[in-house]
Amino acid sequence: MTGEMKKPELLAPAGDMERLYAAVKYGADAVYLAGKTFGMRAAPANFSDEQLHEAVAFSHEHGVKVYLTCNVLPRNDELAALPSFLLNARDAGVDALIISDMGVLQYAKKYVPELEIHISTQTGIVNYAAANAFYQMGAKRIVTARELKLTEISEIRKNIPEDMDIECFVHGAMCVSFSGRCLISNYLVGRDANAGECAQPCRWKYQLVEEKRPGQYFPVYEGDGGTYIMNSKDMCMIEHIPEMIKAGITSFKIEGRAKSAYYVSVVTNAYRKAIDGYLSNPSDSYVPEQWILDEMKKISYRDYCTGFFYGDPRDDANISYQGGYNREWDVAAVVERWENGVAYCVQRNRFFLGDELEAMEVGKPPFKVKVLDLRNGDGEAIEATNHPMMRFSFRCERPLEAETILRKERDEAARVII
Repeated sequence: MTGEMKKPELLAPAGDMERLYAAVKYGADAVYLAGKTFGMRAAPANFSDEQLHEAVAFSHEHGVKVYLTCNVLPRNDELAALPSFLLNARDAGVDALIISDMGVLQYAKKYVPELEIHISTQTGIVNYAAANAFYQMGAKRIVTARELKLTEISEIRKNIPEDMDIECFVHGAMCVSFSGRCLISNYLVGRDANAGECAQPCRWKYQLVEEKRPGQYFPVYEGDGGTYIMNSKDMCMIEHIPEMIKAGITSFKIEGRAKSAYYVSVVTNAYRKAIDGYLSNPSDSYVPEQWILDEMKKISYRDYCTGFFYGDPRDDANISYQGGYNREWDVAAVVERWENGVAYCVQRNRFFLGDELEAMEVGKPPFKVKVLDLRNGDGEAIEATNHPMMRFSFRCERPLEAETILRKERDEAARVII
């Protein structure tokens, strides 16, 4: 590899069309998404065959690539449907397939040899020998196992072809199991994690029950909250852009296809600004502006860590000892239009006349707006936005762009969901 610095790709999740629009609008270079089958997230709406064509067309119109997940471990009876799935992906114009199963890889080479292949983190690549083996099989990119340190990724980069990409998760939830291969969900509730149906039992609250004392729950460690020995913290690498680029990571991947469009908007926007800020003035000491860092706590999140980029899981397993998410802000409304000093909006959560909201626009620091002269869709004065998805207006001298997100900070007592 040469010493030339490459602009990293910002890769955002898209669980449905709404989240796809958010990712594209807020600056993703590429999105990853799933069809109705063969993807590792069954909970989101995902994309039908027709919607996939629409999603690719929209993304390509805006210069954004689309990577289709095909990374489940399919059983024998599922293989018959795979060729048509792959051919539809090709016809839709997806830019790459994300694959973890060797059989699926062979099917892709047979039926859609023109499509780029990315090897999923599910494969568990932890060394350059494996990366080179997949390159010889036709892979353009590897998504490394999440257990790797930056120094190990750098070593892989030095020992693989220059035109092979390295993609890494840089933000979001981390799986308790090696590279996401886990049987706990399957064992406890019959939902196969390796088929995209994980119930996330690693996040559940566990206590000990003695066989002859049903209904008596004993904490595994001292305290009343039970134990969350399998519940990992969330990863956040936004303060480490220089180190990740220097290690040779070519695609920064945000976790979260099951997260909200608001989550996708905020995180994509923040990482876009952080990456662009570094590229405009590269420095090993670069740290994003404070408002960008603050955005990381304006979404639902568990306590943050840097994953295993700087340490071994045996040294620090990054366990989160609370069962829920930190949630310090709520989306109050979305702006439809602004005219003559009045903002016309659609409600998302209740708020009141006189409240101070924060406006979030693409690529700009957020700013405060006070709710004055609050009126419903009929123009009648009201004290609060009491009805879900109601249309309303309020006086706002500062112009607001269409689709601006208005959010409200929660009271201290309501900030953690258990």
